[in-house]
Amino acid sequence: MRPPLPPFDLDSARAKVRAAENAWNTRDPERVAAAYTEDSVWRNRDEFFTGHAAIVEFLTGKWATENGYALRKDLWAFHDNRIAVRFQYEWHDAAGQWWRSYGNEQWEFAPDGRMARREASINDVRIEESQRRIFGPRAEGDESVLPQH
Repeated sequence: MRPPLPPFDLDSARAKVRAAENAWNTRDPERVAAAYTEDSVWRNRDEFFTGHAAIVEFLTGKWATENGYALRKDLWAFHDNRIAVRFQYEWHDAAGQWWRSYGNEQWEFAPDGRMARREASINDVRIEESQRRIFGPRAEGDESVLPQH
């Protein structure tokens, strides 16, 4: 069981989004994959894959190239066993170029609270290091909302 469980209300949907943000900010592929069903179906940008092993492989590669990764997720909408979020994360490549990645995700959950489906659309924008605004995991009690751009 991965509470909170569906069907979601406002508080439980917010808690689910924050739990996902916290897990992704660890950059631990195994920890993140544990929140998904064994047969979880993913679309990430133009990649499509299924299952824990593929999730771990994908995240391992992602965090090997996205250095300094720091993420913020915000609840966009929810209904029954589905949640939609918008997110931003910042990272730099091996050459030191900083990026801000903007995206939206649609999540569908199994009754045990693990995610059965994740669909993510993401765009990357070059930024200067001086333009960064996301520095590591959120501080406890930080309920700030992401800026529009």
